[in-house]
Amino acid sequence: MTEPLGFSVLPQALRAGYAELLTACGLRDEGDSEWTVVLPGEDDTILACGSLSGKILKQLAVRPEASGGGACAAVVTALLQEALRRGVTHPFLYTKPANVRMFRSMGFYPIAQTAEMCMMERRRDGLARYLAAIPPAPEAAAVVCNCNPFTLGHLHLIETAAAENPAVYVFVLSEENGGMFSAADRLSLVRAGTAQLPNVTVVPGGDYLISRGSFPAYFLKGDPEEARCDLDLTLFGQRIAPALHIRRRYVGSEPFSPLTERYNARMKLLLPPLGVEVRELPRYRDISASRVRECIRAGCIDQTRAMVPETTYAFLKNHFGADAPCP
Repeated sequence: MTEPLGFSVLPQALRAGYAELLTACGLRDEGDSEWTVVLPGEDDTILACGSLSGKILKQLAVRPEASGGGACAAVVTALLQEALRRGVTHPFLYTKPANVRMFRSMGFYPIAQTAEMCMMERRRDGLARYLAAIPPAPEAAAVVCNCNPFTLGHLHLIETAAAENPAVYVFVLSEENGGMFSAADRLSLVRAGTAQLPNVTVVPGGDYLISRGSFPAYFLKGDPEEARCDLDLTLFGQRIAPALHIRRRYVGSEPFSPLTERYNARMKLLLPPLGVEVRELPRYRDISASRVRECIRAGCIDQTRAMVPETTYAFLKNHFGADAPCP
């Protein structure tokens, strides 16, 4: 067997063979690969391939005739070596349940699984370490949010949870989306805005809250958004909630966001059988993080004052400067 070849940009001569292999295996190229590995065969064919996108190994495909000869392992090894060279020491992958046994033999461990897919990590105790770092409580509620940025609507949701429960965990999505607010800034804003609530613990979601931006759907035949929701909620309900004694999860209604509305509907279906009550609160006034971002883009920082806590407003004034004339 020849050695795998790795490329940051796949050469033109290999693109047709790469696309053909993905199609033959029922996969598709999502176009976000940072490094692609191919295992060449005879007559310009590609026996196996795979890609790296951030921390995630994806688009792993092997021709049936090469499936028993270590082709997949060779590609995965090459991808892991490149990931390590880039400083990625804790890689992940998502795969069909039928492939779990194969990837376990390569050092990956299941985190959560649905009928359609399994999320795996290359660290035996990765999730356990993440959970062990969170201060324990005998009984708790949870809020999961992006807070881009932290608004009075978010604060109202958290204050309600804090008033009704002995402890509340606020998980802030850790994905870097290239927007106005970094993950570190969003986390800091939530911590500053809830500092007056002694029973609230704000923690980064880390790698264990599955966002739309990082979710690979290259092998799914059905609705990728529903598959993402189901996997994320299964992970939360089966692994995170029991470990932290979370009995209730709070969400805000989002009548103007079909995607969030769908997620909330799946949550109400999937979490209660796992022992987590879902409490959906009505939208707090006419406040949204997207409206705050619109004001920032328009230079109307002062208009955000009625929509965000004072801690967020001070951050906005400091980082985005004085107001421009606003209509």
